[in-house]
Amino acid sequence: AYLRNHQQADGGWGTHLESPSTMFCSALNYVALRLVGACKDDPACVLGRGFLDRHGGCLYTAPWSKFWLAFLGVYDLKGIAPVPPELFMLPSWFPLHPGRFWCHCRMVYLPMCYLYAKRFSYDALSDPVTTSLREELYPEGVKYDQIEWHKYMFTIAKMDDYTPVHWFMKVAEQIFAVYEWTIGPWKWLRNWSLRYVEEYMQAEDEVSNYLTIGPVSKAFHIVTAWVKAGGATDPEGARSSEAYRAHLARIPAYSWVAEDGLKVQGYNGSMSWDTSFALQAAVEGEVYEAYPEMCAQAWDWIAKEQVRILPTGDWRFWRQAIRGGWGFSTAEQAWPVSDTTAEAFKAILALKGNSCLVEKRIFTDEQYFDSVEFLLSYQNGDGGWATYENNRGWPWYEMLNPACVFGHIMIDYSYVECSSSAMQALVSFQKHFPEHRVSEIRSAVERGADFIEAMQREDGSWYGCWGNCFTYGCWFGIEGLVCAGRGESAAVRRCKTFLLKKQNMDGGWGEDFASCFNREYSSPPALYGCEGSSTVVCTAWALLGLMGGACTDIDAVKRGIDFLMSKQLPSGDWAQENISGVFNRSVGITYTAFRNVFPLWALARYAKVYEPDMRSRVFLA
Repeated sequence: AYLRNHQQADGGWGTHLESPSTMFCSALNYVALRLVGACKDDPACVLGRGFLDRHGGCLYTAPWSKFWLAFLGVYDLKGIAPVPPELFMLPSWFPLHPGRFWCHCRMVYLPMCYLYAKRFSYDALSDPVTTSLREELYPEGVKYDQIEWHKYMFTIAKMDDYTPVHWFMKVAEQIFAVYEWTIGPWKWLRNWSLRYVEEYMQAEDEVSNYLTIGPVSKAFHIVTAWVKAGGATDPEGARSSEAYRAHLARIPAYSWVAEDGLKVQGYNGSMSWDTSFALQAAVEGEVYEAYPEMCAQAWDWIAKEQVRILPTGDWRFWRQAIRGGWGFSTAEQAWPVSDTTAEAFKAILALKGNSCLVEKRIFTDEQYFDSVEFLLSYQNGDGGWATYENNRGWPWYEMLNPACVFGHIMIDYSYVECSSSAMQALVSFQKHFPEHRVSEIRSAVERGADFIEAMQREDGSWYGCWGNCFTYGCWFGIEGLVCAGRGESAAVRRCKTFLLKKQNMDGGWGEDFASCFNREYSSPPALYGCEGSSTVVCTAWALLGLMGGACTDIDAVKRGIDFLMSKQLPSGDWAQENISGVFNRSVGITYTAFRNVFPLWALARYAKVYEPDMRSRVFLA
């Protein structure tokens, strides 16, 4: 049902709900539709095949699609860019060691290289569906057995080519291809590297409780567990293996049935992220007085989800210390993030000493100090904070980006949002523990503020790398500088001017996903899933930034507040509107909690902080 519901009029499927059709996802969704039982003459398949044919067939789909098709036996392994596991055996100091890449990139190519090195490919001719797919996925007249696969290693449809493969990477891949298919691979080196990769994957499985870092790596790990346990040579043994069964048991953590069908989310949930924001909104609105048990339960859950493992990391597998952090979802997934940690920490601190917590768990000083250590240790040399790890490489690594469909995936960059969250958390902590690591925290916040100012664009805005888009970045940019004591700085004034210029006639703000993709503010007259050009989430972000920066244009802020209030439904809910999250510039993320959390937070700040403060300023004037 989900695949049918989201097929577009041109027959293709987009990378996300608001995306135009891409070959990347059209190829995968077409194959998925066939594998779950749709026949090739099904109207949806006929329409989908028409889209694929018009764009050259699966010879022109994205690299990750080609990997999956090759493993399914409907694309030849010689037609994909090689992923030799031997790269993991390079000296740790070597600039191009995969351990220096961004963890999401590294943890996807880890199982990929294993399957590639094993030359794993399903016996397509033994199955009538995959046998037929060898014809269906390619234009009429193209014979599967006659395709010169090596010529299509880098072919890709223009719609998928967001980050074209650099010539340097093409040369490197051609050299790897010679090693893979002409002079090698050398057995002793291949076996040595595969043993390490197997140990690496096992360590990742165990520390993440078989969730891995995300759904893409998770899917690959399921296949690698099956192959490692015997695969096609011993299918019964493979199916009964402990790792394979453990992986299958965790699939429900990623999937759910919604009104549009069964879907897989981009993570095993966003519980820590959503709950942390919600609790901060409730505290700023003093909701704990009316709903003490709700706030106490949310606080208790967040406290429970602090990561307590790997205090010194596991550097054999490139894991730095993570104790004291919070993950995007739950502690068991064991991939804490700097901004999730900071927002959860802020939520914990916001209710510290509140009477509603009397009967809840104790959050020890050691736990507070562990979070501070986590945040301080995650600051990069440029003064900013990255996501999961410190930056281990250089921007020129992007010349090695082989994925095409994503931007800036090779290293863990410093981000304004992550930096602002970390700075706010450290400043909040210092109010409760004024004697703990004072100089280190002061220095970290100052360096963070310098980084944020350096990242400001000429028009006064900040680009939102993890939310859609400039309203999100501006909120974090202003809050970060305000907490550093720079609320009256030129940077904050310029950002407030930018936001005020972008306010719509209805009092709200709104951005299309094109803002993320093109890195330019985009607010068309009608937004996807919305009645007009304003959304409650973007409006709330803009208002939080303006109020946080003590905007003196009271009328503009009031019009934004009135817009939010006018959009609230009789139930108290706000309607779900367009996409509010983004991943690597090109992939949209739907956060259903945002539509309630951020309007509530903006209203709370207006009622409890901004409006009384502005009224007192007017009185004093």
